Amino acid sequence: MLRTEELLLNVGPQHPSTHGVFRVIVKLDGEVIKEAIPVMGYLHRGTEKLAENLSYTQIIPYTDRMDYVSAMTTNYVLVNAVEKMMQLEVPERAEFLRLIVMELQRVASHLVWWGTYLLDIGAMSPFLYAFRDREIIIDLFNELCGARLTYNYMRVGGVKWDAPDGWIEKVRKFIPYMYGKLEEYHTLVTGNEIFLSRIKGVGKYDADTAIAYGLSGANLRCTGIDWDIRKTQPYSLYSRFQFDVPVRSGGDCYDRYLVRMEEVKQSLRILEQAVDQFPEQGETMGKVPRVIRPPEGEIYSAIESPRGEIGCYIISRGKQEPFRLKFRRPSFVNLQILPKLLVGETMTNLITILGGIDIVVGEVDA
Repeated sequence: MLRTEELLLNVGPQHPSTHGVFRVIVKLDGEVIKEAIPVMGYLHRGTEKLAENLSYTQIIPYTDRMDYVSAMTTNYVLVNAVEKMMQLEVPERAEFLRLIVMELQRVASHLVWWGTYLLDIGAMSPFLYAFRDREIIIDLFNELCGARLTYNYMRVGGVKWDAPDGWIEKVRKFIPYMYGKLEEYHTLVTGNEIFLSRIKGVGKYDADTAIAYGLSGANLRCTGIDWDIRKTQPYSLYSRFQFDVPVRSGGDCYDRYLVRMEEVKQSLRILEQAVDQFPEQGETMGKVPRVIRPPEGEIYSAIESPRGEIGCYIISRGKQEPFRLKFRRPSFVNLQILPKLLVGETMTNLITILGGIDIVVGEVDA
């Protein structure tokens, strides 16, 4: 019998798969992981505490930095919570613009995940293709709001700017282009034998475990649970559109991969309907007081981000600033299952499992 000694190994915070600011301390017996301890906080900015001294409009740029590959959705969860508290009506044209940018953002976010995930497990070409196609969405956002990553586009009661002339047509042209590229992605990667050997059966868990750990998004739907807030608790204009919620039952990295790939297709399906129904005229800001002061009380508003349920809990004392503000960050919650998944696995599978969860560290440490 081969005699081995336990080895304590730091994975990160410099490892590329963790984007520089997330660390996992693993205890190894040979190649087998005996214990895994996630360490976070390297990017912590105290957003929730800072919000107590900011007006609601001033908080919006902070939400951009929480999930820096899906800033439009984090913008929305804040303004939606405030609008519910103040019972504000958002003009239809503004709500269409919000929905369109959120679904474009979902596609862009999944492209970042797809490209970096394949890069982390040894394939370089998908990364280049994913960022090529994501650049089209980033250009659309840049034209709409003047920014490429942190958009600060949503406002309580609407959006900051209307879409420029021809912008909706550019979105319309992007949809069939992306459908075609999605098929190319499947041809290149999804049936590849080496890829399948790396992710099939790895990082597996069942529905009861997913619920016990509070998982959401693809990390929940890969276990057979049909739960997407856009369907189960519709917000914005989602109840108007036809789309399916991708669900798999295997609960491994492969099923999480397939769920996210199908989510891209369903987002394109929503966008098709949205651009066809987009109002030709209308306001982009509702009737909002000059000073935003939600009434005294509290509220929790949740939406479906690319990583799962992101929620905003606000306690108001009727002032310009929230008395307390708390975000329910899906990456932070989804990360809880990582130690359970890693124990008993080899180091080869550590990056496969971590990438399959799809965490954004800025959102973990917000």
